[in-house]
Amino acid sequence: MVTIVIIAITCIVSVLCFNGTLNGNNLVFNAYQVCHKKELYRMFTSGTIHAGWGHLFFNMLTLYFFGRVVEQYFGAVFGDVMGAVLYVFLYVSSLAVSSVGDLAKFRDDLNYNALGASGAVSAVLFASILFAPKMGVYIYFIPIPIPGYIFAPLYLLYCWYMAKRNTDNIGHTAHFWGALYGLLFPLIIKPDIIGHCLSQLGL
Repeated sequence: MVTIVIIAITCIVSVLCFNGTLNGNNLVFNAYQVCHKKELYRMFTSGTIHAGWGHLFFNMLTLYFFGRVVEQYFGAVFGDVMGAVLYVFLYVSSLAVSSVGDLAKFRDDLNYNALGASGAVSAVLFASILFAPKMGVYIYFIPIPIPGYIFAPLYLLYCWYMAKRNTDNIGHTAHFWGALYGLLFPLIIKPDIIGHCLSQLGL
């Protein structure tokens, strides 16, 4: 249910920006504005807007499938209410955490902007892999599922490499830090999750 609410809010805000009802420039992540004008809210609101329909669709589709895994796991372990609270905290805090790398790198660049929920979605995806490491992950346009424990390191390496190259407009740095946070947060609140993960891998 929480996942659906997050998707609904994100879609509504994104669509309102698409049709001009809301001004996305007031919501987008801009490291200069955050650092020098203390507009910290941009670290969160940027996750509610997207560059286009495809960007919005793929982020929300990924969140729909893997967000429910995390939501159900938290609910089973911590109870429905506390599980929902922790899930919301994971998602919202990951919006900020995933922006930290770009915040440090572009703090003095007024022209650098970023938007989209990809950092938070990466956090949710990696949290779900921690809970179910053998769960299949589909990469766009590749019909064969990749086990999560194989996908995770490959994804991190790819994000790190592409962030270093900096040859496109994709937020690879946000994806990287969001993914790492998605692994770390569950281990902080329940350290024995690592044992659960390893047991599923037969270790």
